[in-house]
Amino acid sequence: MTTPYSFDEFFASNQEVTISPFLTPDSRKWGKNLSLRISLLAATLLGMAFFLSFISPAASTLTLSMVYLLVGTPALINALKDLSRWDVNIDVLMTLAALLSVCIGSELEGALLLVLFELSASMEMVVGEKTRSSVLRLNHLSPRTAFVVEDEGHLKEQSVRDIEVGTLILVKAGEIIPLDGVVIEGRSYVNLLYLSGESAPLAKKVGDEVAAGAGNLDGTLTIRVTRSSRDSTLSRIIQLITRAQASKPRVEQFLDRFGKVYASSIILISVFFALLLPKLLSIPYLGTEGGIYRALAFLIAASPCALILATPTAYLSAISSCARRGVLPKGGIVLDAVNKCRIVALDKTGTLTTGELICIEQTQLYGSPLDKEKALFLAASLERNAVHPIAKALTELAKQKNISLKSIEDFRAVAGYGLEGRFEGQNLALGHRDFIQKKVGSSFILPPIEKMSTYLWVDGSVILFQFQDALRPHVKEILLKLKEHNLKLVMLTGDHLINALPIAQEIGIDEVYADLRPEDKLQKISELAAAGDLMMVGDGMNDAPALARATVGVSMGKIGSATAVDASDIILIHDDLSLLAWLVEKGRQTRQILTQNISLAMLVILFATTPALLGWVPLWIAVILHEGGTVLVGLNSLRLLKK
Repeated sequence: MTTPYSFDEFFASNQEVTISPFLTPDSRKWGKNLSLRISLLAATLLGMAFFLSFISPAASTLTLSMVYLLVGTPALINALKDLSRWDVNIDVLMTLAALLSVCIGSELEGALLLVLFELSASMEMVVGEKTRSSVLRLNHLSPRTAFVVEDEGHLKEQSVRDIEVGTLILVKAGEIIPLDGVVIEGRSYVNLLYLSGESAPLAKKVGDEVAAGAGNLDGTLTIRVTRSSRDSTLSRIIQLITRAQASKPRVEQFLDRFGKVYASSIILISVFFALLLPKLLSIPYLGTEGGIYRALAFLIAASPCALILATPTAYLSAISSCARRGVLPKGGIVLDAVNKCRIVALDKTGTLTTGELICIEQTQLYGSPLDKEKALFLAASLERNAVHPIAKALTELAKQKNISLKSIEDFRAVAGYGLEGRFEGQNLALGHRDFIQKKVGSSFILPPIEKMSTYLWVDGSVILFQFQDALRPHVKEILLKLKEHNLKLVMLTGDHLINALPIAQEIGIDEVYADLRPEDKLQKISELAAAGDLMMVGDGMNDAPALARATVGVSMGKIGSATAVDASDIILIHDDLSLLAWLVEKGRQTRQILTQNISLAMLVILFATTPALLGWVPLWIAVILHEGGTVLVGLNSLRLLKK
């Protein structure tokens, strides 16, 4: 049965209207990326009109009229709306330049201006929509209903939004904890991987706090709700993401301000020349030598088509190159931001490591000596039917050592504690320190181990197995290449310092911040960003606020949570960290090409405008120079397609 989706949930998520669940499938299909579809259709018709101009001028005119209808009409309406608000921007200037092209008989050039401008705007819109889905994805992570325990002990399913603080809820094994609370009955292992970054499940017992979004693995828990759905861990992370996105620097804001000043200035200067040139130069107002003609040539030459395309064409070419390598930037402007970064902050679990555990040490703590292979055999045999990362690490190690596992007699899983059973007359137990301490008794106190570990008890003998996250292949060489680009490396992790520090030392990271909650990561990112632009690389939901706040957030595409992917600026589709150094190089190359494009566009404008006012450049040459500059900018941008 599908859970109902309310209007307030959808509109609060700030999603694109065309993906609304209240639309029919056909309407949603045709409405998706409608602006991009229209601009591509207009570009096709423009190409047809150009070829038809050599065959049938009448057919070419009719086809060209359709182009103006598709992209010219919306541009004109939007320009009129902007003018009604006294908002004179580059959009208005582009529309005016296109209409003036029609007035001077250059319909194809005007249509090209409109098509390229609309295509660029629609592409930016499509990319931007992908960054606004974090809130909706978070809503799917936690259940919308929970089982409330009534006074008589009966269970009642109720919406989490209607559950008040102090209410008792029941969470069964395998379910997601829907609300923050305190355990008042039961014991279980809880998976906090996407909330804290810890790969090993934690035992939760009576009196322990549990967070919304955590996975309840093997026991049933009765929880007293301590925070409503609005104040839960998930809700706080949503607020952190929103706040981080709001404080993130936006280069587009500068470009918009520049565009308004530029467009207003060009229009005013054109009117000024049209009115005053005849008096200043003793020329007529009308005719090919008149002031109005020269002013129109100036306006066409100064129309910033090449200037506007200088940025999106460079970025789109760079994005295409990135896509071939398995790197997905959410907008080309991100690549320019990559070039500014001087610090790289990396999450540990799932980013520098695979998120899986490996057994690094096996130590006998107490009792009669037990052969290491036999101890591993007994531990892996107990764990072979379990799903914990520790169980996987033990069974994988046994497989590597060609140790065949066997069934355990009287096997029993003690929820939240561990496993026990018998093998060939020996009593076995494996699990939490407290669980094994009860087996040992007071004759020996087991030492508390902060590293990820588990204890094996075999008829009085105790063996300690210690674990560590498995490093990604060649991660040390990858980080060395980043250092060669003069980048400072920092590790941020929700894991314990005793687990993070050895890994950092092994791979060459000198600065480590551990035991960080999502809000702690966000605060640390803000502090580091104050010293310089920063790139954050992460994969878990707990990394999402920091990814959003960083100058550039990079997430892992395969292992990464949906929230981290949505909050990030760049996605490594195949989780290939070796692409980070390549990405930095591509960002620097993109910056170089962008600088060349803008310089070229400005030179063309300066070269054509002044001669046009002096009457040295006729209107048709001004159009050719204007379009030629656009072509040169496009060709220069294509260099970024190279890997």
